[in-house]
Amino acid sequence: MKKVSIIGATGYVGIELIRLLHDHPEVEIKDLVSKSSAGQLLVDIYPQFRGSILNDYQLRAMEDFKPEESDLIFTALPHGVSQNIVSELYGKGTKIIDLSGDFRYHDVKVYEKWYGVKHKSPELAREAVYGLVELNREKIKGAELIANPGCYVTASLLGLLPLVSFEKADLNSIIIDAKSGVSGAGRSLKENLLFTETHNTMKAYSPGVHRHSSEIEYVLNQFLTGKYKKTFGSLKDQIDLETEEKAKILFTPHLIPIKRGILATIYLDLEEQSSGSEIMELYQRAYNKERFVQVLKDSLPEIKNVAGSNYAQLAFRYNKRTNRVIIISAIDNMLKGAAGQAVQNMNLIFNLPEETGLEATALFP
Repeated sequence: MKKVSIIGATGYVGIELIRLLHDHPEVEIKDLVSKSSAGQLLVDIYPQFRGSILNDYQLRAMEDFKPEESDLIFTALPHGVSQNIVSELYGKGTKIIDLSGDFRYHDVKVYEKWYGVKHKSPELAREAVYGLVELNREKIKGAELIANPGCYVTASLLGLLPLVSFEKADLNSIIIDAKSGVSGAGRSLKENLLFTETHNTMKAYSPGVHRHSSEIEYVLNQFLTGKYKKTFGSLKDQIDLETEEKAKILFTPHLIPIKRGILATIYLDLEEQSSGSEIMELYQRAYNKERFVQVLKDSLPEIKNVAGSNYAQLAFRYNKRTNRVIIISAIDNMLKGAAGQAVQNMNLIFNLPEETGLEATALFP
């Protein structure tokens, strides 16, 4: 059994990690670290663990944590905070999967511009492996530090990647309209996230300037320049981004009155006429062997069909009149968009089948 620990165990992502790892047949939860709840029993904060092997588990403070006793550590911390903790942990003989935005960019100038935080460990940012399994599987297997992707980013990239490499795609036409449940904002008490502020309404926020805009663009352009080796469809020749125009996106997230889930509707123009069968071939080539990506043909993704699972559902419609492709992508933001994807990464690191501990279906109804 592999020993794993979680730092930031009492946030929404942390508790999802605990739930998944609690039922995982090949790992043992070693330490659960929480700054705000150190010394308390886990079941006093999350009663759903009463009667389980974690019934008497007492949360640890960071100063009492011994990282060398764990085979792998998940850091489920806010950006800016996580980079300090990871820099202390790195090199102590344990693997790390970080769920913040701190290590998703090899170019820390991009991170600093969009997050407004000075990056104190640029050398670790360059070492980190981006943890979108369907894109970067082989590098993940041997990684010491994995940067788990953002939730909106996961939904968007899975929908876009097969088409971005399509020779007919207009890379400057990408528009992403995405909706997320309230859990995506985390567990911190904020006035705009109170029940009466979110129930029975829907609102856009940070249109065009949300941080995940930069992550989507960054990974797309890394992919186009051959930084990621997997071929989705007919990958173009490597593009020199100093002389060629980069892929650009316009991204607007929305908050909707549900607890969990993301539905992204993505629009992309084609420069030449295509067909539904030609585009479907791209998606099937990209995902026909992927355990957690389902490409739908005769129906459209819905949040209720993926919530509570690690599955992503994708579909597209080609509109011949406008020569535009509409892509629909649905994931659970807390699972495939965070904790589930992190466990999928962990399985790769430990040379386990990717689906181990992640085969639960959606919680419907």
